Amino acid sequence: MACRIGFLCRRSWSLPVLGVAVAVLAAVQPIAVPGAAAARGPAAGPRFQPVGNLDCNGYSPVQRPVKPGGIICAEVHLGGAYGRLEDNGYYIGHDEPTMQFYSRKPGSSTNITWMQTLPRDPRRLPTVHGPLKDVTHFFELMPALWYSMALCDPLSEPQLPCTPGSDTNSPSGKYPGGGSALLELQFYPPGRAPFADALSCDNSHWCAALTIDSLECTAAGVCNNNCVEPINFAFVQTNGVPTGPPSPQRANLKTVTPNRSTLLMNPGDKLRIRIFDDREEGALEARVQDLSTGRTGFMVASARNGFMHTSIADCSGSPWSYRPLYSTASTVNQGGWAAANINVAYEIGHFIPCTKLTGFAPVPVGTYNDPSWNFCKGPYETAAPPDGSQSSPEVNDAPCFKAGDTHGPLNSAPDLVTGCTGGDLDYDGTSYWADWPASVRPGMFPSPLTIEQPTTVNGARYPQMQFLTDNPATNARCDPAKPADCVVPPAQAPGKFYPYWTQARVSGACVWEFGQMRNGNTFGGDKQYGTFTTALGLVELAGPIMHNPNC
Repeated sequence: MACRIGFLCRRSWSLPVLGVAVAVLAAVQPIAVPGAAAARGPAAGPRFQPVGNLDCNGYSPVQRPVKPGGIICAEVHLGGAYGRLEDNGYYIGHDEPTMQFYSRKPGSSTNITWMQTLPRDPRRLPTVHGPLKDVTHFFELMPALWYSMALCDPLSEPQLPCTPGSDTNSPSGKYPGGGSALLELQFYPPGRAPFADALSCDNSHWCAALTIDSLECTAAGVCNNNCVEPINFAFVQTNGVPTGPPSPQRANLKTVTPNRSTLLMNPGDKLRIRIFDDREEGALEARVQDLSTGRTGFMVASARNGFMHTSIADCSGSPWSYRPLYSTASTVNQGGWAAANINVAYEIGHFIPCTKLTGFAPVPVGTYNDPSWNFCKGPYETAAPPDGSQSSPEVNDAPCFKAGDTHGPLNSAPDLVTGCTGGDLDYDGTSYWADWPASVRPGMFPSPLTIEQPTTVNGARYPQMQFLTDNPATNARCDPAKPADCVVPPAQAPGKFYPYWTQARVSGACVWEFGQMRNGNTFGGDKQYGTFTTALGLVELAGPIMHNPNC
């Protein structure tokens, strides 16, 4: 079946490609949802604080976000022209080139192991001489890499009961599937601290967080605008104790501020990452072993750790232990509204280097207004139409910070370069220039982050995979009636570049790389993303589901 813009819908059983669902954002508060109160049970404490994570996009009318910017969000619903992603009338899209993996093996959707080696940045600091002339660090290319898994949440779209770790939750016929949330185990590069209103934990280490997004919508497409996309957030910790309350209702500045127990990883470290259903804890666990340093961090998404799910009726929270939604990573089991299950994705399009900033506009972080600016000036901005013009969909570049900024009482490491981290809708930032890794050793650009083939129960590999990108959903020129305009790189991108996946043998291991690497199989470069489709009501590019190759 195909979805129409304006109606919330689940996966098409005949065309299993990654996507997100369509939702109509209702303005009525509170929302009466039959059975919601019974499913939720009594609310724990007050409904929610004035600041928190009720809507990680930052557009809740009733709560200010604890972390400005919304870049920790999963892709959710649609609502704008041509299916561009919106929340309360604001654009919220992220550009996420993805690899999705499939298996019919029982447990392949509840137990997965990844091996990852972190990239190294150039020795020299970032520069702002102009596109293709600059020393570029990894944080300028992407704010996060993440691994995902669909989780059971009866209070998330479509507001139906779910049985953890079971394919009985699979959509079938008129049954839209069990209520689902989406795990993203996110990894953040060094160089753009503080995390509370920027990208990094500090200037020299990687860190990671367990994030769980839900969608407060019904299967009929009615959403609660006050808490459209609530998110649970907790750093991966060496002691497993969250830095602050993880829940959407109670999150505070401590939640998004690393402490002494936050697992910090060095560039070049090799990691074993396991995401699994911890039966003893009765909740999902994400565990990261740094094989280079011997340190381990973990986080359990349990009610005991302060995780909550959210009522669509009034945005209140109740303690909840999240567990995997499905048993198998079959093509039909792709996460419901987020349509992402066993995959790995880069989020790109969130940094523009600048020589000057204008439009002073501080951003509130905790009780502090952090000095920030709205507009980037410099060689990257001059390569594209000016923000706010008829030819550019960007309203501004905010938030923007100056080189050397330590962010007042947030007391971060000084920013390495002047720049902005807003959504790059005119594609003129570093993500869309050929500044990505081109060699296994850093030079002007970083070395690539490498990922080995994922494995599941008893070390089994995933036999099928697929390349995808939702870039067309961020492209203002992409009209479903004119698919020739829905391509990568986007026609209006001044750099005429879009990063791609490569499979190569590096240091004796068969790995996946991302950027502009040509040391192995590039699968046709940007051609790997396949053809334009609107089969699910989402504008996207999707390659064919194919045999998962090896080197």
